[in-house]
Amino acid sequence: MLAQQQLLQIIEQKLAQDKLVLPTLPEVVLKVRQQADMPNISLNALAEIISCDAALAARVIKVANSAFMGCSIKVSSLNQAVTRIGLRQIRNIVIAMVLEQIFTSKHPALQQQLAWQWQRNVQVTSIAVACLAYYNSLTTDKTLSLDVLTLAGLVHNIGALSLINEIGQVQQTLGEPQFLQHISAKLAPVVSEKILISWQFTQDIIYVAKHWRAVKPEPEQVGYADFIRIAMIAKDQYEDKELQQRLLDYYVAQKLVPSDKFMQQPEINTVYQNVRAVFS
Repeated sequence: MLAQQQLLQIIEQKLAQDKLVLPTLPEVVLKVRQQADMPNISLNALAEIISCDAALAARVIKVANSAFMGCSIKVSSLNQAVTRIGLRQIRNIVIAMVLEQIFTSKHPALQQQLAWQWQRNVQVTSIAVACLAYYNSLTTDKTLSLDVLTLAGLVHNIGALSLINEIGQVQQTLGEPQFLQHISAKLAPVVSEKILISWQFTQDIIYVAKHWRAVKPEPEQVGYADFIRIAMIAKDQYEDKELQQRLLDYYVAQKLVPSDKFMQQPEINTVYQNVRAVFS
């Protein structure tokens, strides 16, 4: 227990002194994001940038051919895939596709924890996106987009991945998984915010990373964080079960989900499975 307390103090001190090493985005992502923001950029030019990373190119084609995109005709080239996904979405899709590559380790125990945390993020994202797709099908207000929520879901707890990496560098043995989860719950929001600011993410995604843990709805209008909370409810993750149930009742009343057994709804479960398949 003493060693764990000392480890926590070391990481807190690094945070306070701004000495925690933050992950960086791959060069191909930076190029795609920069080019996507330029006026008159062509989809073919973006496809050429993406083609420099064979693994990324293959995943973009996989996304374009996925059931989630809703097209029965398969594409075979990267240009076709980028065209199908579209300029507005391609930037977020590219970032989403490379996030898992950022957090890898040669340390078996560390890699196991990183893989577990990543799969957790994928599951949360898949539930959240499925519920937003359901909500969007019922409302004329389509201000919340699926690609933004996909990215927000994958990075909503990205600080936890960074902390697991940091712990592995500080000590040889990682300790109990419960301790890792304790550190993540305590420090991940701060680390997540630092990472997303350094990556120049938009404020709506940074907001999700900072506030999704609050067991209460967004005060003014439905937001991306609400759908992350819905996913947390589906996974029964909130400690205060009474408060969790009250929040679920509120979301049902507001028609964000159809019932308290919303994951059993075919239209939600189908999209959930489709999104998960994209990241399998």
